[in-house]
Amino acid sequence: MTVARTWAVALAGLEGALVEVEADLTNQMPDFRIIGLPDKALGEAVQRVHNACANSDLPLPRRRLTVNLSPASLPKQGSGFDVAVAIACLATEMPMDAASVAATVHLGELGLDGRLRPIPGVLPSVLAAARAGIGRVVVPHANLEEARLVQGVEVLGAVSLGDVARWHGADIAPRECEPVAQPATTTLRAPDRELAEVIGQRDAVDALVVAAAGGHHILMSGPPGAGKTMLAERLPGILPPLDDAAALASASIRSLAGERIADLERTPPFEAPHHSASVAALVGGGSRMIRPGAIARASDGVLFLDEAGEFASSALDALRQPLESGAITISRAGATASFPARFQLVVATNPCPCGNYGVPSGACVCPPIAIRRYLGRLSGPLIDRIDIELSMRRVSVAHAEAAGPGTTTAEARIRVGEARDRAARRLRGTPWRLNAQVSGAWLRQGPLAPPPVVRRPLDAALHRGSLTLRGYDRVLRVAWSLADLARHDRLDAQHIGRALYLKRGITA
Repeated sequence: MTVARTWAVALAGLEGALVEVEADLTNQMPDFRIIGLPDKALGEAVQRVHNACANSDLPLPRRRLTVNLSPASLPKQGSGFDVAVAIACLATEMPMDAASVAATVHLGELGLDGRLRPIPGVLPSVLAAARAGIGRVVVPHANLEEARLVQGVEVLGAVSLGDVARWHGADIAPRECEPVAQPATTTLRAPDRELAEVIGQRDAVDALVVAAAGGHHILMSGPPGAGKTMLAERLPGILPPLDDAAALASASIRSLAGERIADLERTPPFEAPHHSASVAALVGGGSRMIRPGAIARASDGVLFLDEAGEFASSALDALRQPLESGAITISRAGATASFPARFQLVVATNPCPCGNYGVPSGACVCPPIAIRRYLGRLSGPLIDRIDIELSMRRVSVAHAEAAGPGTTTAEARIRVGEARDRAARRLRGTPWRLNAQVSGAWLRQGPLAPPPVVRRPLDAALHRGSLTLRGYDRVLRVAWSLADLARHDRLDAQHIGRALYLKRGITA
């Protein structure tokens, strides 16, 4: 045959589009060209494919080869098209099963010796192939475990280009070679910590359970040693495990970030970027391949910003839009990528740079302007998007000794699961499943809107200017989480009063 076709996948964020790889062999001056909006890394595939074929005893035809990546209007990036390009070119002249080649998606980068090297984003690529109805995918051997997480697709893990050619019917002798291993990566997992270890912070533990029950964002302010980091690290442990869809989405994001994926992690992800992180580190980006940032990696889990007063104001304000929309869209010249951003934000900050402002018997050495500048990093619009604002103090010896047995992680997880089940039943027939997701209009005017006598403290706070309308809705969401934990079907004044206190320290 003179024209051969196979498939590859072009990724834009988590969304993958099938790309038809067409190779045409003509009787003209020998040449090898790739067309169809390839980037520089993909354009360099010409030399990689040429050397890999020669070193695999699979010589390319000595005529003009033109490879078209269709649709031609879709930008293609990266070296993951190498195997598809090589197989399409070889199939133009070498006897192969044309139907097998045309029904297979090929993913992977080629080394000059013909071995297949692992690439990032294999899991979302295989998912895209499965959604498009492709039943067979060839991946590098190092990505085999990751690709097999997708059900309903035959996955072949190839060590070398020769293996792929033989699977398609090429008559070549097998060659022994060592598979290329996946580079080791360091992955931050949710710490396995026991909630009962938190001593003397009963109100803070209760607030953490409320946040977990409704998916609420929480701000903890207090001096060093008050237990802010301890509480944040224990939040993933009391959240319900991820379902199949959420676990696949989380693993796909980690795959795009270049991490090694061996199984589906059911514990919600935990991301704790350093306070020196830039906007790009939080949001994501890249000049060619757009990679997810900490916001996307924390989706369906927890994003913990410790020492928030040390973050750049621009980095913190970049959180405002994802907190509202639950998604982040990154636009670059010629490319746009969207990632989910359904995370729980936990912010911890000291009251001042030295940490002793307002602390009993503490000596604060910070000038007033330094305190204002430090606290001003957390802008009003960002704080308005946080549901629970918790003021914490250090635990005294007397409190620690008087504290009884605390709530265990297992007990808290059961309470959170039951509360979320109640919320899901109440919200059946709506697009929401968590209290934090419910729209303000439904809370205020829906079938379960609280009567005027119950919401009177809220109306008074709104009238005084203590709350914005956005804050008003957030108090209602927290109140419903309190009601779910208490196994109540309706809001009452006690729930509203407690939610107001958790939001602004206002007593009804």
